[in-house]
Amino acid sequence: MNCYVEIMGQGQPLVLLHGWGMNSAVWQCVTKRLAANYRLYLVDLPGMGQSKPVYPYHLHSLADAVAEVIPGVSTIMGWSMGGLVAQQIALNQPDRVEKLILVGTNPCFVTKPGWAHGIPAKYFEQFNERFAQDFNATLLNFLTLQCMHAKDTRSTVRQLRAAFAAKHTPSQDALNQALQILLQTDLREEVARVLQPTLIVHGDRDTLAPLGAAHWLVMHLHRARLRVMAGAAHAPFLSHADAFCDSVEEFMAENAPLRTGDR
Repeated sequence: MNCYVEIMGQGQPLVLLHGWGMNSAVWQCVTKRLAANYRLYLVDLPGMGQSKPVYPYHLHSLADAVAEVIPGVSTIMGWSMGGLVAQQIALNQPDRVEKLILVGTNPCFVTKPGWAHGIPAKYFEQFNERFAQDFNATLLNFLTLQCMHAKDTRSTVRQLRAAFAAKHTPSQDALNQALQILLQTDLREEVARVLQPTLIVHGDRDTLAPLGAAHWLVMHLHRARLRVMAGAAHAPFLSHADAFCDSVEEFMAENAPLRTGDR
């Protein structure tokens, strides 16, 4: 198996998938509270944290690797790139996903004609170029960008950097390949096949995954609702941990079907 997974808590299974360049320690602000009610599966994505890389390295292989180490049926919570992996698992193996929680994610991270809810591809390509010049500084700069404009930017940056330092630094090759997933993935035509109840949690100050992407998702997923966190940027579970957990717990407790576009 290529994925390292840490298991804690008791109750309904809840899988947590981190974003690009990070590891499962990024969830440390919310794991204590969530573990009181759920059995958490904290996964390091392939090539990051304590997980080995997979070859070939693409979204489907990441989804398959994660699916090998999680329960038969579970709720999957994915942040940023982890949200793409969560959606792909729901598309590939729908019977294994009870619910989805998508945090600061986007069906297509790159702007295209007719799609203004991403960021220009040149920004991702610039990161590739900077890696060769100063690998560590480029990574730290990316972590800082994720927190820009948040209500408490300094605290959020500290938490994100501490989580990054908690495990092995990913190789430049692994990060470059993961960056290609962000550059190339476009799930817009596929999300209509995601039928599971879905909670979308998004910061209104997110610059890496603009809020417009969250509004688009809630209108195109069959059973979705959107929770906008005022004052949060790309990592609302760090800057607004209590409100974030409130939203997750409320959603996990629900059994009634959600209406498209519910708020």
